[in-house]
Amino acid sequence: MKQFALAELVGAASGRIVDTALPQPASGEVRVRVEAVGLGFVDDLIVSGRYQWKPQLPFVPGGEIVGTVEAVGEGVQGLTTGTRVAAWRMGGGLCEYCTLPAGYLVPVPAPLASADAAGMVLDYATADYALIGRGQLRKGDTVFVLGATGGVGGAAVRIARAAGAEVIAGVSNLSQGDKVLADGASAVVDCSAPDWRDQLRGHPLDLVFDPLGGAFTEPAFRSLGKLGRHLVVGFAAGGIPALPVNLPLLKSASLVGVDVRFFAESDPEGFRQRLALVFDQAARGSLRPPETLCFSLGEAAAAFAALTRRGRGGKVVVCPQLS
Repeated sequence: MKQFALAELVGAASGRIVDTALPQPASGEVRVRVEAVGLGFVDDLIVSGRYQWKPQLPFVPGGEIVGTVEAVGEGVQGLTTGTRVAAWRMGGGLCEYCTLPAGYLVPVPAPLASADAAGMVLDYATADYALIGRGQLRKGDTVFVLGATGGVGGAAVRIARAAGAEVIAGVSNLSQGDKVLADGASAVVDCSAPDWRDQLRGHPLDLVFDPLGGAFTEPAFRSLGKLGRHLVVGFAAGGIPALPVNLPLLKSASLVGVDVRFFAESDPEGFRQRLALVFDQAARGSLRPPETLCFSLGEAAAAFAALTRRGRGGKVVVCPQLS
């Protein structure tokens, strides 16, 4: 079989398609025919050696995996060949076949396309865990989503709206406004404007969903209402901010860290249940999957290059069975 592998962590451009033996499932594992693998910001950090976790080499990237069970190892119960499943791992997906621990697998409902499911695995699981698990989102809450046109930000807009919240979307350019309004936002804030915080006046915020960090965090926190929750999801804007600690006191507000990897590792059953719920909502039409940009396995390096392209128009997904 073929896989995309890196001999060193110097960027995806150094990766090569190599032939290797078909993997055999060990006890507690299944072999999956990989149909779609979502890629995101963390994957680019890993392959370029800029992530805090360093994999063993050679390394096969891609952890948002969807495929069909082809073989079942000893001791596996409740999974049969032909079952379509999803998993989130730290890599191993950019290949035609891979083995996965059965305890980490989530069935994918039939109406949901494999590329759509792969596009949801990490972004939607992160947004769901942040808003529902950590933020205790309630129907009728007002949520301000920074980076609302990004992968995890777009997922947050859709999940919050599906939960009955009022969503205010923060964008870097007002030309993106129509997209976030179509996703369910009721108002749009142009975060490239110097006075963008003024645009939030009159909208007392219950939650801030913050995957950006940098200069955006403090003004957003200051915009929270009493008992508000500020969800720290990431630092895509490039800087780790410092927040005056009198602000949580004055607002009786909370600064809440969101580490979805910790959730998945410390409570794998809880993670599986939440991802299954997200898939079910998408299959029933109450939650829209992301737009996707599909690449073949041979185009894996180009798929990574697309991750850094602004305005790319969708979640990057590699489909290893495409010719």
